Amino acid sequence: MMATNIKGQLKQKRQRSYLNRDFDSLRANLLQYARTYYPDRISDFSDASVGGMFLDFAAYVGDVMSFYLDHQFNELDPTTAVERSNIIRMIKGAGVKITGATPSTVDCDIYFEVTSTLSSGVYIPNPYQLPKVLSGTTATSNSGVLFELLDDVDFSETDSDGLLVANYKISAVDASGNPSAFIVRRSGSFTSSKTLLESLTVPDTFVPFRTISLQTPDVSEIISVKDSDGNLYYEVDFLTQDVVFKRVTNTQVDSDRVPESLELSPAPYRFISQTDLDTGITTLQFGSGDADTLDNDIIPDPSEIAVPLYGPRKTFSRFTLDPGTLLGTKTLGISPRNTTLTVTYRAGGGISHNVDSGTIRSFKDLRTQFSDILLPPTIAAVRASSDINNPSPAAGGETKPTLEELRALIPSYRNSQLRIVTKEDLIARVYTMPSNFGRVFRVGVRSNENNPLASTISIVSRDASGQLVQSPDALKKNLATFINQYRLISDGLDIVDASIVNFIVKFSVSVDITSNKSVVVQNVTNKIREYFQITNFQIDQPIVTSEVISTILATDGVISLVNLQFLNRSGVYEGRLYSNVQFDFASNTSKGVIFGMPGSIFELKYPRSDIFGVAV
Repeated sequence: MMATNIKGQLKQKRQRSYLNRDFDSLRANLLQYARTYYPDRISDFSDASVGGMFLDFAAYVGDVMSFYLDHQFNELDPTTAVERSNIIRMIKGAGVKITGATPSTVDCDIYFEVTSTLSSGVYIPNPYQLPKVLSGTTATSNSGVLFELLDDVDFSETDSDGLLVANYKISAVDASGNPSAFIVRRSGSFTSSKTLLESLTVPDTFVPFRTISLQTPDVSEIISVKDSDGNLYYEVDFLTQDVVFKRVTNTQVDSDRVPESLELSPAPYRFISQTDLDTGITTLQFGSGDADTLDNDIIPDPSEIAVPLYGPRKTFSRFTLDPGTLLGTKTLGISPRNTTLTVTYRAGGGISHNVDSGTIRSFKDLRTQFSDILLPPTIAAVRASSDINNPSPAAGGETKPTLEELRALIPSYRNSQLRIVTKEDLIARVYTMPSNFGRVFRVGVRSNENNPLASTISIVSRDASGQLVQSPDALKKNLATFINQYRLISDGLDIVDASIVNFIVKFSVSVDITSNKSVVVQNVTNKIREYFQITNFQIDQPIVTSEVISTILATDGVISLVNLQFLNRSGVYEGRLYSNVQFDFASNTSKGVIFGMPGSIFELKYPRSDIFGVAV
């Protein structure tokens, strides 16, 4: 008992240092430790002695272990990691998409000259001569960069009133001075990437998570993947994603404002794509399900992998279970086998593809579709009159990102989230819906008074003249489909129209005797008009009268503000159409701030007619 206590006391009194990290400090500490606790064992610790050798060995091991400990710890942080493989692993883990050189995009004006026709007493372009320019049409710039049309451009398209969407102007007149020909113009989106098609043969062997690589580097977009049985494979962000958004042409009356509808489509055949940072080669990875089986289970049946017991046997030995059995279902998608995959994709790009405006001037391959009743000579004449121009420079072309550029994106991707948690998340998600499914001009979010777990989304759109209008029903349906995939399961979202409060402004000012009263009033009117531009207002944003007063008083020649009024205007007034919302400005003003009703937005709809000012 006594000896044990003494041994425990001796161990407690020994001093150890854990702060030494290099060879010299470790050896010095070991030398001091040995001389303190083992003075009667070894007394010679010189460089040539056995004791010195032991100290060197121990210090060297400690130095190496300290180095690798620091190194491995630094490799866990993307800002301090130095090994390329670890950095790439963290880039992929954060969700940063590795891409090759990106192509540039540009909107080009396409022109055709067609003859005129008389319709309801008005000369218009002959609708039978108006072509549809098909996607895949290519044009070249002066520097030789090839641009390809992304979507069809239909020159015969009309709006809800039956008027041509395309712009046109007179190019020739007859002897009577009537238009005999028109130049018709429409705009289309072009990209500098090249569309390629590649066929890949898949053997009749089931391989879960099969991967195939494309031959061309710098793939910017995978358009479609089809097998020989006609199955379409969809690209997803991760293999557990079993639905995708699908574009469908909107055939409703609001198709001029919402060209396409958004639908959710199941994706049993799906894949993810990954690009190698060094080679730029893109690899497609498919799911783990076997296409030849009839398994439709979400999860495997446990009875299928249980150990069967037969007869009087009551005992069994331990057995191993292959985890791959649990991945044999189609939960993560289907792996192709015994088929030929046809992959259509776009590749190519670079900073040199950002050509200047006015440099895309000729077609290389013009693909058109005309009415069946049009004669070949007329078709040839219309095609011969074609022209193209890019009024703005091409943009977006970049060289492939470097490792350091991708490393810098890791923190922002880690902080982002593919779900709607905060109000800011919801607003950002609404504004990022593709414009083909309808454009939301302003969005406001507030809590639902009747449901603490629900929020009310107020939205408003703009018409062609820039004035506020209620959003079409098709846009609301598309928005509901779009954000439903990102909301939390317990959250409810109600999409409603924002209330548009139209108003007029009346003011009277005292003007300096040296100033022209009419000029001063006009300058004040212009400043009020600029202040109330709709682009400066949001849903649920109040009107701060002190800011309007400051704007008026800051005008040259104004001595004082005599009177300032805001009055509601609704319905039809002097031929001008306003919203039907009635609002009392006086009763909703508190301490110089005019508050609208929840989910409303103020609009000075006709700024050239709704501002009345006098000088006194």
